[in-house]
Amino acid sequence: MELTLWTYEGPPHVGALRIAASMEGVHYVLHAPQGDTYADLLFTMIERRDRRPPVTYTTFQARDLGGDTAELVKRSITEAVARFKPEALLVGESCTAELIQDQPGSLAAGMDLGGVPIVSLDLPAYSKKENWGAAETFYQLVRGLLKDQLPAPGFTKPDPTRWRQEGRRPRVNLLGPSLLGFRCRDDVREITDLLADHGIEVNVVAPLGARPADLLRLPQADLNVCLYPEVAGPVCSWLERSFGMAVVRTVPIGVGATGDFLVELGEKLALEMSLVGEADRRSRLPWYSRSVDSTYLTGKRVFIFADATHAIAAARIASQELGFTVVGLGPYSREQAREVRAAAQELGLEALISDDYLVVEKAMAEAAPELVLGTQMERHSAKRLGLPCAVISSPLHVQDVPARYSPQMGWEGANVIFDSWVHPLMMGLEEHLIGMFRHDFEFVDGHLSHLEGASGPAAAAPANGIASTAAGTQSRLDHGPGTSQDTEPVFTAGSVQAGGGQELGLNWSASGEAELSRIPFFVRGKVRRNTEAYARDRGVNTITEEVLYDAKAHFSR
Repeated sequence: MELTLWTYEGPPHVGALRIAASMEGVHYVLHAPQGDTYADLLFTMIERRDRRPPVTYTTFQARDLGGDTAELVKRSITEAVARFKPEALLVGESCTAELIQDQPGSLAAGMDLGGVPIVSLDLPAYSKKENWGAAETFYQLVRGLLKDQLPAPGFTKPDPTRWRQEGRRPRVNLLGPSLLGFRCRDDVREITDLLADHGIEVNVVAPLGARPADLLRLPQADLNVCLYPEVAGPVCSWLERSFGMAVVRTVPIGVGATGDFLVELGEKLALEMSLVGEADRRSRLPWYSRSVDSTYLTGKRVFIFADATHAIAAARIASQELGFTVVGLGPYSREQAREVRAAAQELGLEALISDDYLVVEKAMAEAAPELVLGTQMERHSAKRLGLPCAVISSPLHVQDVPARYSPQMGWEGANVIFDSWVHPLMMGLEEHLIGMFRHDFEFVDGHLSHLEGASGPAAAAPANGIASTAAGTQSRLDHGPGTSQDTEPVFTAGSVQAGGGQELGLNWSASGEAELSRIPFFVRGKVRRNTEAYARDRGVNTITEEVLYDAKAHFSR
């Protein structure tokens, strides 16, 4: 373990809590001290749920450690069953309670709870993390409920095309969506509608919105769709081994992947699908990628760091559908590291696999991207580096759980991704233009012709420039009273953060910084680094406006 200010994933019992909160009729008894009850806020504040998660904490205190904490566990289980009447009971312990070794799952197994199915969770808190805990909990729950339906050894695997002989529509299970996942609620709706358009029914969606009785119906589907491998990967593999159920593993994020998803689905179900022109009819992204406007985005450098599913999907969209150049790719968990390494290798990169946000931020700065796609932590890091960022993955914050319909999967998901990724770059250009013309008469000396009646002394803007995001750097560099060009202030190379690794002793003059601020922020870091390299090679200690121009001419050759 290590002390850190921020972490990408919580302990595995938080993953178990996600599964319990995602389902109906499931209750979770968690052996934990008072301090571990913070997890409730993840659902009431971030997910904005109107009810707290279905969890009962034993909430032992320091004085309880001198007594029989096992009795506290038994009492909590008995009271939870009597009060909530669950259809299935999860029993586990937090990282702190694991040290006491009360083994609450074994205690529950020896109790008479009136026939309520009990799933004992053994989640190693000091070697595994949240996503693994969610996947293991879902797997143990499905396996425990379906144990009586296991076919005999040597059984004949069901044919995914049997729907034809049975005279019905094909049906599939959508597995993996959960609370605190990224846009899972909307993804389920989008994929359900997409499947319905092609005559495919959804048998069960789990864990999100499912009851234990729904899990008993999983084998009735013709195949399983693994929407979120982080959560559903082990379950899909077990159902494939134990029940012979086919699995569709293509995750439909992006135009290309959505098409591949439908093709794989059609092949396994032996279902004819007419996909000609569907992408153009349902999504705006293909048209934009072919338009002249998109040439502005071609070659833009993008750094991607997220969970494995969304990182791999984002890399494909960025490189193949939007014409970006991917300069960094990685996940924060190791469960799917092999898949991410393969995706990075195709792009000529070495995957960054780390759960240390400071390592990620350093790699981000060194890659000098023009756009960052990541989690909420990458948003904070990108802000510090002055880079635009779009959140594409959990962990997330409340602003990434919109009340509106905003999927990531399917054709409409491609539209949402298009808006979310392209707008920061386009708005960056607009901010740059505003900053570049901020000294124009239209913006200063009280002249605001676009706001009728707003001109005049009372509404006049400051003569030294309007305060704006794009002009923020310049406003700090404007000459104050009594400052002349001969004695202009000098700034060290690290005085204005631009995402590069500047050395001490190399200085920027006020005129140099002022000219640098007129360069669009999404390429400013690269220009700063090139100029500083040019100055070092020539022994120049102070970078002025003229040095910046000379460096530009040098690198343009």
